[in-house]
Amino acid sequence: MRRRQTTSMPEEERDTTLYLHSPLGRRIPLVALIQALTIAEHHNFRHAAAALGISQSSISQRIKQLESDLGILLFERRPRGIIVTEAGRHFLEQVAIGVDHLAHAVRMAGKIANGRRGRLQIGLHGVFISGALARLLQCFRRQYPDVEIDIADGQRQNVLRQIHENRSDIAFLFGEPRFPGCHSWQLWKERFLVVLPTHHALADKEELNWTDLASKTFLVRHDGVGPQVLEHVIQRFDERGIQACVRRLDVGRDTLMRMVAERYGVTLVPESATAIAIPGIIFRPLNDQAASISVTAVWSPFNQNPPLRDFLTLMRRSNRTEIELPLKSPQEPVFSLPAQRPDQSL
Repeated sequence: MRRRQTTSMPEEERDTTLYLHSPLGRRIPLVALIQALTIAEHHNFRHAAAALGISQSSISQRIKQLESDLGILLFERRPRGIIVTEAGRHFLEQVAIGVDHLAHAVRMAGKIANGRRGRLQIGLHGVFISGALARLLQCFRRQYPDVEIDIADGQRQNVLRQIHENRSDIAFLFGEPRFPGCHSWQLWKERFLVVLPTHHALADKEELNWTDLASKTFLVRHDGVGPQVLEHVIQRFDERGIQACVRRLDVGRDTLMRMVAERYGVTLVPESATAIAIPGIIFRPLNDQAASISVTAVWSPFNQNPPLRDFLTLMRRSNRTEIELPLKSPQEPVFSLPAQRPDQSL
């Protein structure tokens, strides 16, 4: 096999040359393609060299080597300039497209690296996108419009497992979950509301006491916030010497609401659940300051996704004034973070 001849390269270009693999089995330096495009634009070696800030002999040698590697003549040299050959024209049109794609890829990579573009994957377990969480997400979307947000509901253990496996960036759950290797932060508390059928005997009361509910059947889901609701109802009734009547159900939250509307019983829900538009039900607060549940964010400290980094920064510094979105009602929970650092003991 005949050994391919190579031309010397100026020292200042030698260490910064990026090579592209050619179908011909040779490595083609990207700088040679850029120089060829510049020559085609200026129709003159000297003008192209001046535009690139290099010597004319350097660009001439590089193009000769490129033509040798390709086995085609890109330019016809004439005393008053150059003419792009037909083969050269077709080749350089495709090169220009490729260079534009490469430049776009570099720009996009930069945006992804600095968090201006990318994807944020959020897991939810029982938490509603309303109230404080809705305002937080709206604020993030305004600041980072090119970041795609994927939101998925899931069972508690599955949501936490996806965080641990980096298949989800951050999760929002009710309660205070503990999962090895994850960080968590209790963001805010939502008070529990009683859900009643529209024409229930207690519907006229603006606020309810636990004793008002003593004879009522509580419908409680196995999933979602069901375990927390069950614990809360039993504890409050036990404190008052009342036997709780609880019916456990393997249903979704919409079905639970429909069962309340159909007078199967009553239930408790976090305040953000008032965003659910189910006909035939009403919400009433409890005269109990302790009747509330925590909303907690969980994420992995090993997740290096830039949009997650920016989301956590926003989450840490957000408060009611910074979100700058009006509340729907005075009772709606306000997004306000505690002053202490997030729990990193997990």
